[in-house]
Amino acid sequence: MNPSPATPGDAAPGAEPTAVAPGAGHPPVPPEADSAAVPGAPTAPEAGSAAVPATAGIPDELRAAALDRRRRLRQDPRFPGGPAADPAGSHHERRIRSFQPRRSRVTPGQQDALERLWPKWGLDIDGLRALDLPELFDGLPVVMEIGFGMGEATAQMAADDPGTGILAVDVHTPGQGNLLRLADRNGVSNIRVANGDAIILLREMLKPDALDGLRVYFPDPWPKSRHHKRRLIQPEFLDLVAQRLRPGAVLHCATDWEPYAEQMLEVLTAHPRFENTTADGGYAPRPAFRPLTRFEGQGLDKGHVVHDLLFARH
Repeated sequence: MNPSPATPGDAAPGAEPTAVAPGAGHPPVPPEADSAAVPGAPTAPEAGSAAVPATAGIPDELRAAALDRRRRLRQDPRFPGGPAADPAGSHHERRIRSFQPRRSRVTPGQQDALERLWPKWGLDIDGLRALDLPELFDGLPVVMEIGFGMGEATAQMAADDPGTGILAVDVHTPGQGNLLRLADRNGVSNIRVANGDAIILLREMLKPDALDGLRVYFPDPWPKSRHHKRRLIQPEFLDLVAQRLRPGAVLHCATDWEPYAEQMLEVLTAHPRFENTTADGGYAPRPAFRPLTRFEGQGLDKGHVVHDLLFARH
């Protein structure tokens, strides 16, 4: 989402429920703690024996080889000419992220789309260049979407509004492949798929007033209190977004996680450069242009309440 893993109860549009949404799964295990990655690593001690560090007794050259192999797996693309594993690499700071990349199986159709269409419609968020959106989208106004799951809703919105370009950002490789496949199958050409950290894209690769809108649908709610700092919709994020949206452009958020909806409303209402488009200052009805996905429908069947927030940039 924001590229993030879907936490149970947070329906990512078009995405299977997961433990994350611009992120998913558990935090990566430090290489030095992963004995399975090191050939010859000792097995766990027998019951009653003294605890032994997982990497104790491993020769330095084996440890170095294992770490190098893990580094290359993180950096090398899974598909020739496709999205990079870590496009920003080590040249940007390791901040607290609102997402966790998740790995899952890529189908043959998704793989075919990645290999054929990534050079045409895909881009890696490397933070080393500024994007020329008018050139990238043939002069169309551009709306950015952070976290698109498996891409069904994004493909439908693009087909329904061919006069608007959608810059769709996620880190989920199967979803990237599926969105490219859907766009190709439906003859949709106003989508570009960006792979990597949306914050780096906004901060390093977009010019001021470059966007005509921003969509953040069902981001990871990070429900535990100690993880609230990872939530995407924060004052610092809105400061950055306000610089990239043109005046009058709308930031549209949606969530089915009630406490996160309340935080979103509070933070957006307090920000001096955003104004609620709803007259009563509360949540908005779901706009017709935001499709109702099957996973959102499943959440509604379970009694979840989906909140939409639409705030215009001053």
